[in-house]
Formats: sequence, C-alpha cells, structure tokens
Amino acid sequence: MTGTPVRTLLLWCPDWPVLAAEIVDGVPATGAVAVLHANRVVACSASARAAGVRRGLRRREAQGRCPSLTVVEHDPGRDARAFEPVVATVEEVVAGVEVVRPGVCALAARGPARYLGGEEAAAERIVEQVAHSCAVESQIGIADGVFAAGLAARTGQVVPPGGTPGFLAGLPVEAIGRPTLADLLRRLGVRTLGDFAALPAGDVLARFGFDGALAHRLAAGRDHRPLAVRQPPADLTVTAHHDEPLDRVDAAAFAARMLAERLHDRLAGYGLACTRLGIEAVTAHGQELHRVWRHDGLLTAAAIADRVRWQLDGWLSGSTGRAGARPPRPTAGIIRLRLVPDGLLARGGLQPGLWGEAGEERDRAHRALSRVQGILGPEAVVTAVLGGGRSPADQTRLVPWGDERLPTRPGPPPPPGVPADPPVGGSPVVPPVGGPAVVPSVGGPAVVPSVGGPAVVPPVGGSPVVPPVGGPAVVPPVGGPVPVGQGRGGAGKRRGSSVPPWPGRLPPPSPAVVLPAPLTATVHDAAGEPVLVSARLAVSAAPARLVVGGAAPTEIVGWAGPWPVDERWWAPAEARRRARFQVCLADGAALLLAVEAGRWLVEAIYD
Repeated sequence: MTGTPVRTLLLWCPDWPVLAAEIVDGVPATGAVAVLHANRVVACSASARAAGVRRGLRRREAQGRCPSLTVVEHDPGRDARAFEPVVATVEEVVAGVEVVRPGVCALAARGPARYLGGEEAAAERIVEQVAHSCAVESQIGIADGVFAAGLAARTGQVVPPGGTPGFLAGLPVEAIGRPTLADLLRRLGVRTLGDFAALPAGDVLARFGFDGALAHRLAAGRDHRPLAVRQPPADLTVTAHHDEPLDRVDAAAFAARMLAERLHDRLAGYGLACTRLGIEAVTAHGQELHRVWRHDGLLTAAAIADRVRWQLDGWLSGSTGRAGARPPRPTAGIIRLRLVPDGLLARGGLQPGLWGEAGEERDRAHRALSRVQGILGPEAVVTAVLGGGRSPADQTRLVPWGDERLPTRPGPPPPPGVPADPPVGGSPVVPPVGGPAVVPSVGGPAVVPSVGGPAVVPPVGGSPVVPPVGGPAVVPPVGGPVPVGQGRGGAGKRRGSSVPPWPGRLPPPSPAVVLPAPLTATVHDAAGEPVLVSARLAVSAAPARLVVGGAAPTEIVGWAGPWPVDERWWAPAEARRRARFQVCLADGAALLLAVEAGRWLVEAIYD
C-alpha cells in the first residue's frame, strides 16, 4: 500500500452504461432508460431518476414507478468498447491515463497542471476536448488519491492539496461503496467517513477483516495502490538519413552494419530480441522499397547486418531492363534506410539447441547419429522419454533415436514452457570413445554418469537416467519431453485413454540423478539400532545415521516420510509394497530412500 497519495485527476462520465447503450445500440439516453443486471437496476438516466427509479431496485418495482421505462441488459463489453474513444481523446491532451472502469479514468494531475497552467485549467481543457470530440458530458474531480478524486468528481470539485482528509470527513459512510459495511457502521453509531477514519486501525482489522481495513484506509484519505497508467510502447525502429545517396553496394554495406548495431543495442536495452526484420528504403526520387526477413532463431547484430547487406545488394544490383531478369534497380541512390524489428520476444524466450540454432548444424548431427545407428545398431543411440509412474525410474523410457517417442505409461502434461511436439531431429549426444562425458542440457539438472559409462543428457525438467556400464548414449529431444496428455480434454492426449492420477507419485522437484540399480543401505537411530517400518507405517525411531554399502556412516540432519506405495496388489507375482523417505545428510546431500521387505535402498539423488 502506498504512503502518500498521488495528486490525481479523475474524469467521470455520469450514467455511462446508459450512454454506452445509446452509442452502441441507439437507445435514446434522453428518455427513461434503466440498465439491469441480475434483475436489478445498475444505472438509469436522468429522466428515469426523476420518475423515482434508483439503483438497486428490482425490475418490477422500477417499471411500477416509471411505466414508460426502457430496459437495457447490462453489457460490460459494450461499455468498454464505447469508452475507448473517450480515453483516446483524453490521451490527445495528456499522457499516462489509467482506466478505472468503463466511464471512469484517472491520471496524475501534476503533469497536466504544469503544462496547461493549473489544475482548474487542465480540468476545463479535458472536459471541453471530450465534449467536442465525443459529444459526451463529463465531470472532473481532483484530490489526493483515486478514491477521493472519484468522490470529488461527483460534484466537480478540486480539493486543495492536503485537504483530502477534511473533504472526506464530512461524507456519509455510504460513500465508501460497501453497503453491508456501511449498514453495520450505521448501527454501531459510525455515520461519517471521519468517524470511521478516527477508529484505531488495529481494532478495525480485528473487527471487520481485511476489506474493512482497506475501507478504513480509504476513509482516511490514503490510497491502497498507486496509479497503473497505460505506457505507450517504445519506438524500437532505427533510421539513418544520408546526404549522399547510396548507389554502391560497399557503401550500403557499411551503412547497414552501423544501423544493425544501433538496432541490436536498442533491443538489448529493453531486454528484447527479434525474429523478423523489416527493411525499408527510400531513394532520392521518392521510390519506396520494403522487404521482411524471417529468421528461425534470435537475430544477432551480425545476422541483422548480413540481411540488410543482402537486401541492399539485391536492390542496388537489380536488373538493367532485360526481360525475365531480376526486378529493375532503383533509378536513384538510397537516401533513407529504416529497420523495423518484428516478432519481438524476451532474449531468454528462445532457447538455442544443444547443437546451435536450427538449420544445417542440427541436420548434420541427425545424419551423424543415424550413421552411428547404422554401424552399431538402433539401440546404440537413445533418447529419454518421460511418462507416468510412481517412482522416478518408472517415469523414464529410453527410445532409440528416430523412433516414435511414446512413454511406456501415460503421464501428466508437461510443465509450462515445454513445447508440445519437439522435432525428431533433437539435440543428440554421441558417446566419446574411451570414456564417459557429461553434456548438460540447457536449463536442466546436472548429470553424474556412471564410471566408464556413456554420455548422459537429461530431458528438460525431468530426471535423467544413469545407464549401466557399457550402456548406450542417452540424448534429449529439443525442448524437453514429449507430452502424453494435456489434462482433461486437452490436446495431445493419448487416443482412447485418459491421464491417470498416479496416486503415490513423488511431488516435484524430481531427483537430479536416478540410479540404474538401487544401492543397499542401512539406517540407524541415535542409539545405533536399525530403523524399522511396520506394516502400518509406524517408524520405530527417528533416523539418525545412514550407511551406504561399505562407506562410513553419515549423519541424517533432516528426513520426511514415510510415503507408502502398494502396486499391483491384485497380482501376487508382480506386487510391490514399499515406503519411501527423503533424507538430508550432514554433508549436504539429499537422497531418496525406499524400504522394501525390511531392506533399505537408495533410489535417487537430489541436486
């Protein structure tokens, strides 16, 4: 919440829903008109008010008071569409307008007051502009804060700076705009906003809750948030004017590089990059040339300069008039060159692939891996596919490179930002000869390969699988795993099946490393006795020390669990019943443990 309210100028158009119905639907606002929502009047014209119609009346009662009443259904979209020309008209005079609701807009009063010669002069100028351009009657109120300015606009007042609390103090509590709270305050003897503001803030919060505390703050003349004005978009285009027309390719190339660097620096200043580039040129004879270049990736300064140079070369070395040749070259040199960025996105919004940008390099990698498969077999190069399951090992399936990427078990939809259909020619990893290699995926977890094993690359957002010694290379797709379903009714769902809930599935974050074969371990309590888990999931004692294999004991500083998993109980030969624990060790490691048939196992490692 803000401390000192901003001096605010608020424009209010009385009975705006009625005026919007006249502007859009042609309903005469001079007659008796009422706008209804949920069978109650939300706005009415001056003629309807003169006949006794008021806000909040039911339809039958309103028509009983005014038999000639024209009823219009409330349409917020209609109100917003009709109010947009009014806001645009205000922005012709001043900048930084915030639309509070259809019919009401606000802006900081300091700038218009200084530019137009005072607050009263600024208010008169805006009202005249709206009446002249839109033929809409409006009133303006100026006070400290949006709430007080809105109340001042009802009577067209300009509250002096610092006089907002005194202006609000004499208003009835109904002006707060909360009928239930106002009725309760009336019954408690609080009749004005000044009486309400005099109450202790802590007592108001304890008695009336957060909404009452917010109303108490407004009654005291303090806003709950600053103005959120509309900011005009930044002009990202760059233009170069040349006194000497550019008619040679070398001179045009030099100018293109300078202009490309300016455009790239301007985009970088806003944290943006572009994927399309518009190149516009004007010759000395007034001829206008325009072309749009598209790039599959982010356009760097060098890439922008190359495309501008190529385009200028094509224009300046055009046809000399022979039939069937290229388009004719311009009749004069270029005196103005303009670059217009398009397809803007955040610089981190497009992640390059492991083998560079999409194109020739990725195709070469795909051909190389296909050749490796032809020599060593299809299983020599595989990719990891995430699917369903309760344990991390069950959620990953290794698929030969180039095969259809379908998981063994259906799983949940992918996390936000993961493409729904990554290309087959993803970012592969070829295992080096003579030893392992670690190739991390961009944004993914670190991977620890098994000793003497091949290269392992995890899929984005998933848990990598460390293959056993002598296993194949594990490579990710571009952009992460292939989704199996998008929730109920979502795209990408497997045909004829729905995504199962997988009760007992580990919540995120997933372990960074999934062991190919669980490691045997023992867990002891503080007295040195083994920790046991009963059939009813009762833990005999708090885990205190962990021994993995023949290693030295490590102190357990934190643990959570047990979480039971009872799978395929209807098939005795395939049934598994185990409980899982998450433990933090004194050396900073975090492990996923499982106890099954009295044996403790280390299944995965957290990063």
